[in-house]
Amino acid sequence: MSPYSKQKQALGLLGWLAVCFAASAVGAVASIQASAFYGQLAQPDWAPPASVFGPVWTTLYALMGVAAWLVWRRGGVQRQRWALTLFLVQLAVNALWSWVFFVWHQGALGFANILLLIVLVAGTLVGFWRVQRLAGALLVPYLLWISFAAALNYSVWQLNPQVLG
Repeated sequence: MSPYSKQKQALGLLGWLAVCFAASAVGAVASIQASAFYGQLAQPDWAPPASVFGPVWTTLYALMGVAAWLVWRRGGVQRQRWALTLFLVQLAVNALWSWVFFVWHQGALGFANILLLIVLVAGTLVGFWRVQRLAGALLVPYLLWISFAAALNYSVWQLNPQVLG
């Protein structure tokens, strides 16, 4: 049970969704030219079409926002400081990846970034799970997707060493 009124809970949900989609926007700014750049890169046969990424990420950011909100409802930032701080750190690392890969064209650094992101998301998932299982479960698709994205990052980097350093 949340100690907050329905109005405060609704505002909290909107707030956590706003935080997640703000991080998404930071990454999106870096991705403005991504389709042209990405389309020029050699891709593995199993790479999804570019049109898949937008809907998948939109869904994942929404799930992340709901998960953070569910944790926040269990005593706020004060009581859930560790789990929510870890969540915010992984969100920043997530936003950074688009800059590293699409703007700075750094395949190795992008791969290192996404490996760090996997560790941070796994830690966040465990922290959220301990507070509320549903919150942790909502991060499972995100962890699976970024694990897939890590394999894709690595493959694209290896196929394009002249472009992705």
